[in-house]
Amino acid sequence: MDTGTITYLLQGLLLGLAYLAPIGMQNMYVINTALRMGRLRTYQVAAATTAFDITLALSCFFGVGLLLELVPGLRGIMLLVGCLVVVYFGVQMILSHPSTGMANVEEPLLKIVIACFAVTWLNPQAVLDGTMLLGGMRATLPAEYSMAFIAGVILASCMWFTGLATVTFHFKKALDCRLLRWINILCGAVIILYGLNLGYGFIQLAVHV
Repeated sequence: MDTGTITYLLQGLLLGLAYLAPIGMQNMYVINTALRMGRLRTYQVAAATTAFDITLALSCFFGVGLLLELVPGLRGIMLLVGCLVVVYFGVQMILSHPSTGMANVEEPLLKIVIACFAVTWLNPQAVLDGTMLLGGMRATLPAEYSMAFIAGVILASCMWFTGLATVTFHFKKALDCRLLRWINILCGAVIILYGLNLGYGFIQLAVHV
């Protein structure tokens, strides 16, 4: 591996970590799952979120924004479906009642995978931001190092969600039931706000059609 490859790999890694660090729907869902469920489900959620995040990053890097431009109605569908699904999962978080003795309470794996897909792909803003960021970066990269760069972004996704799940899962042992409940409410509220924002975007789009 030459110096240039290592350099662009590290650039992709640092950019990927900086892009994922701000608290968003993905992070909220991973944190909430790690607080409520056992080790297996926690890492399944981390793995599923990572997988969907990687597919989104690859799509943005290779031009998913072009698809949204070619099919204008697709964005409206994403906004409406995203609003309904994301708000639903936010309400579910708020209504859940965690306790320090519920570490092994698990949700169906299919429901978890759908939720991970929703908080990643049913967010047009994330798709557009990712397209501008990663698509813009690709335009500035030497062709021979573009794969090293996106490999760094993928590595960042794996490190971030696995680390976030691990830290939260082990830290929750120091939390009491009341604090866990408030964290659930906070996570659910943030998710609902994201969902309502998607709904507002749909309304704006419909009004201007």
